[in-house]
Amino acid sequence: MQLLKDRIIKDGEVIGTEIIKVDSFLNHQIDLALVSEIGKELARRYEGAGINKILTIESSGIAIACAVAMYMNGIPVVFAKKAAPNTMTDGYYSVEVTSFTKRTVSSVMVSKKYLTKSDKLMIVDDFLAHGEAAVGLAKLAEKAGAEVCGIGVAVEKEFQGGGAKLRELGYRVESLAVIASMQDGHITFK
Repeated sequence: MQLLKDRIIKDGEVIGTEIIKVDSFLNHQIDLALVSEIGKELARRYEGAGINKILTIESSGIAIACAVAMYMNGIPVVFAKKAAPNTMTDGYYSVEVTSFTKRTVSSVMVSKKYLTKSDKLMIVDDFLAHGEAAVGLAKLAEKAGAEVCGIGVAVEKEFQGGGAKLRELGYRVESLAVIASMQDGHITFK
């Protein structure tokens, strides 16, 4: 998606050889017009896949997931929580997920009420690095008996292997901007 690539080049900040900071438009401050276009494109790519629910993880994936859902006739968005609120009383599915950016391991959970065997899911996130969040969300779906119809991400850092891992596991992965490498402050897109 050229619009997203252009914005990454214009406003993204390369940190070392593994991190691209997009805080000013994607995951701290959100450019709603850009996120809307990201949502429209991901929805277009999965048109006709029978998806009835979007699954993401808090918090950076929520805005994109909501934009995708709006272009898929307003289907529900469910996000895995990183802490169990005292309102989650009906039981939940839980898995551990390692965050590349935060260098933490979190137990993420989804209420059994909102993830069921009748769900045909699209997993949505802002970034795909090592694939840990997407794998964790797919494990939550498996626990519920739900079907993962695909994974949609705004930015894939191909050189970190997460996309290849997910594809090897048999998942359809659609990435709107695929970064092949980052060196000396320069981004090379695939």
